[in-house]
Amino acid sequence: MMDFREGRFASPLAADAQKINETTLTDRRLYRADLTASAAHAAMLGACGILSAEESRAIQDELGKIRAEMDGGTLAPEKNEDLFAFLEKELLARLGETGGKLGIARSQNDRIATDLRIYSRQSTDDVISLLKDLLETLVRISYENTKSVIPGFSHLRKAQPLNLAQYFNAYAEMFLRDLERFEHCRERINVLPLGSEALAGTSFEIDREVTRSMLGFDDISQNSVDAVSDRDFIAEYLFCAAMTMSHLSRLSEDMILYTSDEFGYWILPDEYSVGTPDLPQKKNPDVPELVRGRTGRIYGELFGVLTVLKGIPLSYNGDLKETETALFETEATLKECLAVFTALLKRIDFRHDVMFDAAGNDFSTASDVKDYLVKKGMPLSEAQLVTGKLVKYCLDHGKTLTRLSLDEFRAESSLFGQDILAVVTTRSSVEARSSVGGSSQDAARHGTLSLKRRLKKH
Repeated sequence: MMDFREGRFASPLAADAQKINETTLTDRRLYRADLTASAAHAAMLGACGILSAEESRAIQDELGKIRAEMDGGTLAPEKNEDLFAFLEKELLARLGETGGKLGIARSQNDRIATDLRIYSRQSTDDVISLLKDLLETLVRISYENTKSVIPGFSHLRKAQPLNLAQYFNAYAEMFLRDLERFEHCRERINVLPLGSEALAGTSFEIDREVTRSMLGFDDISQNSVDAVSDRDFIAEYLFCAAMTMSHLSRLSEDMILYTSDEFGYWILPDEYSVGTPDLPQKKNPDVPELVRGRTGRIYGELFGVLTVLKGIPLSYNGDLKETETALFETEATLKECLAVFTALLKRIDFRHDVMFDAAGNDFSTASDVKDYLVKKGMPLSEAQLVTGKLVKYCLDHGKTLTRLSLDEFRAESSLFGQDILAVVTTRSSVEARSSVGGSSQDAARHGTLSLKRRLKKH
């Protein structure tokens, strides 16, 4: 194959310059996308009369054979061989001069931009599928646990009792937003840059709509200078991934705490726990710890891409190669974490009695006392003061709100009636919050059904 450097350069590329230019390992992930886009480009060239029908068909057929051979493992580039040069060499070897015509009205710049969009589109579809599986798992857990109660925390201090279904619905809302973000990201990914050539467009009479339709893109790029250097879609993919990982990390943190001996709310399945050789009694939550840790890795990839994009002039620059590695590394980490965490959640067990007992401790129903007084006509600020005095009284006398007598309540306010003794119980506190999104059984059940309905739309 002819070396494009021969006409302009007097000497070959230095070995160290060659090494820093290599993208062999990353580019090889794009071979399916590249062969797909190349076949569509050949078909378009044939439809426009730039290639004869026979030439167009011969190129498409040979590209199909190359893909089958690469899928089957019987054909691959040499160890350090550039993927795109390898594919061009194969076509020339198989079809001669006809194989070289595939490069008409196309350059390396719009070629790689197209490949990355095809790859990112498929990756986004894969992530959306994994998010749906995770969401379905969370919704199932919620549906099965509307009668269960868990402590609700603020500042990692017990605040109010929560319905366990409401708790998991909260995470489902986060991951549903993640799913929607990826769907919107996909819309911006699905724009075809092919036909932009190096940066200024092409002088050949091509029909980009033919290529767009064949490759399933929603639109074609409207500015060739921007199209070949646009990697916003990669940055956006990484941002969506970072947000998803942040939510996985938060749930991981809860899981690490709630399965600890100090909390004891949940039980980790043995098949997703790791031991310590010199501490045989331990059952370590390595899976959620690793998910929590790998969140930082994805944050780093996002920041790296943003840093690359901030300083490059128009149009294409070699810096953009760095975005490919970030995309592939992020994709692999995100998919792995979503899959393993969903599998873990499907096997988690709950200690309902421990959670219920813990939910009623540490004056978690104090806000119910305050609300009771407000409903009786006491100003909010005064109700807060009275409730605070009752909590201090309990602390001074080693009591809880549920163990106070009516007389002790009335010592702080004559507005208290016999019904206050029921108001401060854990179950009463949970069931009193029946507003949309609240903790009562009905509210939590409606929240779960709402999630199921919205998930079906996706």
